[in-house]
Amino acid sequence: MTPGDTEPGRAPGDKQEPPHPGSVRPTSRRLLIAIAVLGVAVGVTLVKAIESGGGVAPAVSWLTLVAWAFLAALLFAAARNTHQRIQIRHERVEPARAVFLLMIGKASAFVGALCTGVYAGFALSFLQAVGSSGPRNRVIMAGAAAVISVLVVTAGLLLERACRIPKDPDETP
Repeated sequence: MTPGDTEPGRAPGDKQEPPHPGSVRPTSRRLLIAIAVLGVAVGVTLVKAIESGGGVAPAVSWLTLVAWAFLAALLFAAARNTHQRIQIRHERVEPARAVFLLMIGKASAFVGALCTGVYAGFALSFLQAVGSSGPRNRVIMAGAAAVISVLVVTAGLLLERACRIPKDPDETP
């Protein structure tokens, strides 16, 4: 591209500034969706492979739902606390702690997206036999796990967003 050209889909005056050295880009929503779609494929394939080998596909337990819900609650609490400290009260946070929280948020978003897809794949696999009680319970539990995994993704993204350093109001662009 020449200096006067713009990227496809961008207006000539809509320039995105390059990231500052040492900065981390926000997690891409498209990447999270792609990971979730990959997870659906993994979930469906896993169930079909286990059942074609004569085995019984794993079921999602209540303990799994409780553990995921607890993780989501912890992440939401961390996101709220971090937002209050950095964005509202403008407190200084140790760089190592901020990086740790940022990476926890990013990792939670990625793992939550993958698990959302896998649980949705499990639910889709048992959907055709939902008339009987066994598959119905599997669909309900896997669907609930997928929804709670979406909460983990959301909380992870909120924690990541809370770690952004606010622009200095005295600084002029």
